[in-house]
Amino acid sequence: MKTDWDRCLNSKDDFRKLMLCILEPLIDHFTDAKAGINLGVTATTYPQNVIRFEAFSRPLWALVPFWAGGGHHEIFEDYYRKGFIAGSDPENREYWGECHAFDQRFVEMAAMAYGLILTPEILWDPLSDKEKDDLAEWLYEINKYELPVCNWVMFAVLVNVALMKLGRKYDEDKMEKYLDGVDSFYLGDGWYQDGDSGQKDYYISFAIHFYSLFYSKVMEDKDPERCRIYKERAMLFAKEFIYWFDESGASLPYGRSLTYRFSQVSFFSACLMAGIEPFSVGVMKGLIVRHICDWFRRPIFDRDDILTIGYGYPNLVMGERYNGPGSPYWAMKTFAILALPDDHPFWNAEPEPLPELDEQKALVKADMLIHRYPGHVTAFVPGKYSPAGHGQTPAKYGKFAYDTYFAFSVTKSTCEIHEASPDSMLAFYINGYVYTRRICEEFSVSETEVDSTWVPFEGITVTSRIIPTDTGHIREHKIISDRDSIAYDCGFAVEIDVDGEKQITNPFGARVENSFAYCEVTSEDETGEGIVINADPNTNLLYPMTRIPAVCYHIKKGENVLRTIVTAECVS
Repeated sequence: MKTDWDRCLNSKDDFRKLMLCILEPLIDHFTDAKAGINLGVTATTYPQNVIRFEAFSRPLWALVPFWAGGGHHEIFEDYYRKGFIAGSDPENREYWGECHAFDQRFVEMAAMAYGLILTPEILWDPLSDKEKDDLAEWLYEINKYELPVCNWVMFAVLVNVALMKLGRKYDEDKMEKYLDGVDSFYLGDGWYQDGDSGQKDYYISFAIHFYSLFYSKVMEDKDPERCRIYKERAMLFAKEFIYWFDESGASLPYGRSLTYRFSQVSFFSACLMAGIEPFSVGVMKGLIVRHICDWFRRPIFDRDDILTIGYGYPNLVMGERYNGPGSPYWAMKTFAILALPDDHPFWNAEPEPLPELDEQKALVKADMLIHRYPGHVTAFVPGKYSPAGHGQTPAKYGKFAYDTYFAFSVTKSTCEIHEASPDSMLAFYINGYVYTRRICEEFSVSETEVDSTWVPFEGITVTSRIIPTDTGHIREHKIISDRDSIAYDCGFAVEIDVDGEKQITNPFGARVENSFAYCEVTSEDETGEGIVINADPNTNLLYPMTRIPAVCYHIKKGENVLRTIVTAECVS
């Protein structure tokens, strides 16, 4: 896969070439009747035929705006028409199948609706009457089941909008119910929570806002007030969400579905598609270009140029139970900009740097305190998250700090500290197992600190106070324990097996460094012992091999007070 896009990603043609560079390797993997794409053998909670359907649908997030913006690709147009016909025909051997409650097929219907709304001349008009009947009937399945109370409700909204615009049977009452449901998720300052999970992660940007902005583009004539509100909320959200990006274009690795990679910036593409500009076109172009180029410097494709499950490199350890071989192509949402007309200012704008941002800012509705350091951004969070487990949930939401440069690590097992890889956590070792922040009883986020009270193990209560500084942060822990134990206060994981690698320990602290970054952890009151944890390979999201500096404390029965200083720096 070409890796020098940072030197040639500017015009509409450049973005088209990049999009096709990503998608054309899929052509050889379509199934015989073209209703699926077969990319691998790894499993998910849904069966293989749905895995193939997912891989088929997700490229549409880029192909549809490509077609809508005047692009043409004979093979993809032919294959997707054939796929729509075969997949929705109950008599075809590649029929996508009958739906059921909580069906992954509902997720993938949204990309199909995207295409039927924006490009019916390619995906709908050429079909015969029977083929149209089959497709419309199959899509209507989404109205026969109640959807999870989360971003999923917008899938039904888009499907019903598509059916309505095609003059087919749709469920107006259910569409209105789900739109009202999205309103009930709204928190203020542009932030939603992802339904009853309460999470505020990338599903707010690349799902709820993305779909709302698309709705506002195609439904403004019929629902002007709701569309106005969606745009207004997106404008507010953009002013805070931009804090998740550093100057290089990298975004915070935080929360679930991180294998969707450069979809992290797709919110800004949706803003442009919907005709709103929370920042200048040049600023948004600069952010989109830098973000894409940051990803294309990483080994995220396999030898056949297929996107892999993982983050900075192929990595099944960090995946969720719903990550199949085609799941990463959710990233194609970022190519919504291809729907912009040829004369849109975006194509001729010079990429601009980020606007001037506060060094430290509390995103109150997101329960997050952001500090911008030279070359990287750190988010401090209280560790309050839904108990619903999709995979590695404590690692994705429960750490003290998340960083655009150092990323975070996931757990291979909780039997050994090196297998747990508990970077940016206070990890207790009890009876041969590692316990970290899981149950957050109460928390607060202010402009200066993040406080949380949490229970790692029955009989142990920890109150943690995290205070950002100019060079890192300070952690103050008050621990009430009914037993003696060991606890490791861990810094960021630092890449090793690179130039300049050093691992240094002293009686009260530890430091890991390489030629371009370091992290140091010190016990301020000199009560702990410095160690370096040899994290298991492939646990960090960005770097296959890391070490974690930490301070080991001996926790006594009763009250314990710890104060740990964490400093970190990188050369961008």
